[in-house]
Amino acid sequence: MHRGILSFTTVGVLLLAACGSTDDGDDATAATDAASDTDTDTDGDAADTDGDAADDAAAESGDASSGVPFAVDQIESSPRNVTASGLDAWNARAVPESVPAPLVDFAEIRSGGPPPDGIPPVDEPRFLQPADVDFLAENEPVLALEIDGDARAYPVQILTWHEIVNDTVGGVPVSVTYCPLCNSAVAYDRRLGDQILDFGTSGLLWNSALVMYDRQTETLWSHFTGEGIIGELTGQALDDFPLATVAWSTWRDANPDGLVLSRETGFSRQYGANPYPGYDNVDGVPFLFEGEVDGRYTALTRIVGVERDGEALGIPLIDLQAQQVVAAEFDGSPLVAWWTDGVASALDTSAISQGQDVGATGVFVPVVDGTELTFTPNGDGFVDDQTGSTWNVLGDAVDGPLTGSELEALSHVDTFWFAWSTFRPDTVVVTE
Repeated sequence: MHRGILSFTTVGVLLLAACGSTDDGDDATAATDAASDTDTDTDGDAADTDGDAADDAAAESGDASSGVPFAVDQIESSPRNVTASGLDAWNARAVPESVPAPLVDFAEIRSGGPPPDGIPPVDEPRFLQPADVDFLAENEPVLALEIDGDARAYPVQILTWHEIVNDTVGGVPVSVTYCPLCNSAVAYDRRLGDQILDFGTSGLLWNSALVMYDRQTETLWSHFTGEGIIGELTGQALDDFPLATVAWSTWRDANPDGLVLSRETGFSRQYGANPYPGYDNVDGVPFLFEGEVDGRYTALTRIVGVERDGEALGIPLIDLQAQQVVAAEFDGSPLVAWWTDGVASALDTSAISQGQDVGATGVFVPVVDGTELTFTPNGDGFVDDQTGSTWNVLGDAVDGPLTGSELEALSHVDTFWFAWSTFRPDTVVVTE
C-alpha cells in the first residue's frame, strides 16, 4: 500500500514537471540528471530554437539538405466553433441538453494535475533527415508511421513530454498520440466529416489513460479508443493508422529518405530523460487507476493488443518474446505477431536509452498475392517458410524472392494489461 501511495505522489509531481516551460522561460523539467551519462545529447540544448540567422533561414525555407530542422506542408485545421465545451461540462459535471449524453460517468474521469495543454502538444513539428539525427541511441524507441509512402519517425523521448503531435503525413492530417501511463501509442486521422480537428491534452485521465480534446469543439476524446466521450462530438469515432514502436536503428536503416521529428518543438524539455523512472515495474500500481484489474495478469504486465470491429485479441509480451512468432485467427482472417529484441523501455531507467530491452513488435496479415505465409524467427528478422524470403519487424521483405513486398500492417498497441483489459474487457488472450 505504501508503495502505491508513493507511486501516485511521484507520478503526480512528474506530470506537473512535464508541463515545463517554453523556450522563453527557465527549464522546469529537472526530473532527472541521469540522461547526461548516456551517449546521447540529453541536456536539452538541442531543443533551443534560437540558432543563428543562417540556421533560422534554412529552417524557414524547408531546406532538407541543411541539417537544420525544417517544417513540412501542413493541412490547416478547421476554425474553432465551441458551442458546448466538454472541458466545461466536466468541470460543471453536467452537459447541456443540446449535446449527446456522455459515454463516461463524470466520476470516472480524474484530473491528472496539469491544466489543458499543460503538457503541450507539438503543433508546429519540424523534421530532420535520418542522416542528420545525432540525438538518438541505436536502441531508443521511435513511433513509426507511414501513409502513402511518407515515412515518419516520432522519437518517444519527445512524445513522453508532449503526448500529442499534430501533423500531416502523406497528405493526411493526423495526430500521433502517446500515453506514458498506459504505455500506448495510437495515430489518428484528424478528419471527421467536413471538419479537420487538432488535438490537445485535457489534463484529464480516464482509467489512467490520456484524455484528449479537440480545439474545434472542445469535445473530450479517449486516446485509447478514439471515441468522443463528453461534448458535442460524443459517440463519434476517429479512424486510426498502424503505428509501431521500433528501435531507431531499425527505422533509420529501413527509411533512409524518411523524416524524423526533431527536438525543435518550441519548448525546452530534458529530451532523452524518462520522467517516469521505474513506472513499468511489473508489480507496480497504475497512477489514478481505480478499476479492478483482470486477475489473469498483473496490472503492468505488457500486452500486445489488436482491435477491429469490436473484436479484441491480446498477446502477453512474455509469451511473444519466448516464441518471437505467434499466429492466430482474428476477425475471420489470419494474423501473425512478431517480436524482436533491441528496443529500450521508455519507462524503466532515468535515461531512456538505458532502459531494459523490451523489444519491438509488429502485427500483420500474413498474405502476399493471395498466398498465406508462415514464418520462423531468424536473427533479428523473420523468414517465410514458403519462399525463404527474409522480413524485418516493419513487415518489409528485405531479402529473397519476395524482396520489396510488404505485409499489410494491422493497428496494434503495446500497452499494459490493466488498460487493455479495461478498455477491451471481452478480449481473447492468445499465448501460443
